[in-house]
Amino acid sequence: MLSHELKQFKIDGEKTIIQNPNESQRKEHEKCTFETHEVYAIDVIVSTGEGIGREKDTKVSIYKKTDENYMLKLKASRALLQEVKTKYGNMPFNIRHFDEETKARMGVVECVSHKMIEPFQVLYEKPAEYVAQFKHTVLLMPNGVNLVTGIPFTEELYVSEHSIAQPELKELVATPLQPSKKGKGGAKKGKGSSAAAVGADAAAAASKVETTPAVETKA
Repeated sequence: MLSHELKQFKIDGEKTIIQNPNESQRKEHEKCTFETHEVYAIDVIVSTGEGIGREKDTKVSIYKKTDENYMLKLKASRALLQEVKTKYGNMPFNIRHFDEETKARMGVVECVSHKMIEPFQVLYEKPAEYVAQFKHTVLLMPNGVNLVTGIPFTEELYVSEHSIAQPELKELVATPLQPSKKGKGGAKKGKGSSAAAVGADAAAAASKVETTPAVETKA
């Protein structure tokens, strides 16, 4: 699972934070430096199972145009791509929103095969396992991290048999999003240092957390 930097009309920027990677993924993942005024979609998914999403034969409905180019051969494919460019640009779209869904599904096949359109596959955990997803949009500002979207989470409503064991992660969880203000005589930080530090800590935490605790709500 990746958390992406956001740009105008682009949900998957170049900078990413990888959640719970294996050793090979950790080595392959490109490191990045967080800068002030950047925007990120922080996407965290936890599972009571293995945490490995598996594709099934579920029909895909959500797609997104990429920046790949190819001379499409089918008329239905060209018509679909043109409508996607006009209505959605590089943002995700639901193929059921097209007036002629059957033709749209016929045209999307060639677009996907040449990677001009990317399908959002439906992933499954093993039966009887629970999956929870928490997603927020954050702004890296000079005074800290601003949380601008996402549902509220009341920690007191949940109990778990697991707890954080690593001291550095405990310290990170207890760190407020906005750093405390220092006196006028305090040392000044360079531009973007506050946001970059918080972002770096978040990336480190995502790579270290390896357990997926089960939770239950209180009655």
